[in-house]
Formats: sequence, structure tokens, C-alpha cells
Amino acid sequence: MPMAQSLQCETLAGHASRIAHGFFTRNGGTSSALYASLNVGLGSDDDADRVAKNREMVCQAIGAKPGQLATVSQVHSADVAIADRPWRENRPRADGIVSKSKGLVIGILTADCGPVLFADADAGVIGAAHAGWKGALFGVLENTISAMIDLGAERGNIVATLGPCISQKNYEVGPEYRAKFISADPANEKYFYPSQKPDHHMFDLATFVFDRLQNAGVKAGLLGNCTYQDETQFYSYRRSVHKNEPDYGRQISAIMLR
Repeated sequence: MPMAQSLQCETLAGHASRIAHGFFTRNGGTSSALYASLNVGLGSDDDADRVAKNREMVCQAIGAKPGQLATVSQVHSADVAIADRPWRENRPRADGIVSKSKGLVIGILTADCGPVLFADADAGVIGAAHAGWKGALFGVLENTISAMIDLGAERGNIVATLGPCISQKNYEVGPEYRAKFISADPANEKYFYPSQKPDHHMFDLATFVFDRLQNAGVKAGLLGNCTYQDETQFYSYRRSVHKNEPDYGRQISAIMLR
């Protein structure tokens, strides 16, 4: 019987009596071929029964009862949903989730974008955010923190950790992309360096997300793993495009109040 495998944040692990979490890898599931093996992507073309089984394996690995996983319909927005139970149908269109419900797992799916898990263990409030370039630039991190505060968290007590995402050396972007960041704040130029392709740059998503978290006044950390580079551990949208593959799996980063 396979076992869902995850990476741990040392700071969040320090609250293990109250918080369970995992930045899950692609390993330890039931899917095969392109999706091998812990694909939790409801929007992928993987076998639906295998995806459902993989999602249950995540619940089991994190110590939750079956069926207690809440994920949103991610749309690269800055919107945040409040979860008090799993959504069976009509999942909210959002890219952040917050909760104060014990035993409920909230999770964010990624395949290069930045997964961020949040917790104020003392207040009993948790959060998760999908920080792609658009969501991060337009405020999904700050909005998730604000939603946690609305539930009773204190900004200075919130721990926020960025999990595996694509690294700068593997993230080439076009001129229009860089222009959006410079237009928002000229200081954002420091997150880009020229690539070998004319008018293109390499973007440092991880540092951008980390800095946004620090500037928001929370205790920020990051794991530093690259989803593009480590094919044995992670799914990667960009890698699938470069390899001309028809689809790709999604890994999950999840957190729960015990």
C-alpha cells in the first residue's frame, strides 16, 4: 500500500500538537504514466477514481478523517474563501483558503506556482494560498493574512511558509510580463535578470513571494525546492510544456487544525 509523501516546514512542525501539515510531493499515490503517482488535480485528465483515492490518501497522511479535504477552484486571483467544511460541489473560485474548523484539511494545488501554508497556532486559525505570479502580484498573500485576522489571528503570530515552486533559473518570461511588475512597483526590477533570449528575463518567484510575506509582517520561511528541476519529486506545468506532454499532475500542500 503506497503512502503519500510530504515535506515538512520546521517552524510549522514545531506546533505539531495543534497543527498538522504537509507539502506533498508527487510520490506515494495510485496514479500512473504522466500522473504518477499522487496526482490530486481534479482538473487533470487523470482517472477520476484514482484522483479521489489520492485525495483520501492525503487526508490519511495528515491525520484527518476521510472526506475532510477542502480545495477551491483556483483561477489565479487574489480572492480568498472561508472553509468550515469540504465543498462537495460548486467549489469557490478563489486562490486562498482560511479556516478555524478543527479536523478540516485545507489545501492548495500547484505545479510550479508557489504554495504557501499559514498558521496562528495560538489563535487556532490556518490558511493556504496559491501564489502564482498574478495572484502574488495582486494580493492573494495579503488577502489571506487579512482573512485570517478576521477569524481571530494576530499578524505577528502568523507563520507562513512557501513550499516547492519553480526556481528563477527555470522561469523565463516575456517583456510584457516584466512590464506588469515594473508598472506595479519599479523596485520589482530586482526579481528579474536577462535571459539568453532577446527581451526575455528570468523571474524569481520564490524571492518575490517570500518578500511579500515578510513585508506583510508575518514570520516568513521557504523550503527552496524547485518543481521544474526535480522531476522525481514534483509535477511541473512548464516542464510538461517543454517535453510536449499533453497534460500534467498537480501536487498538494495542506494544513489542518488538530
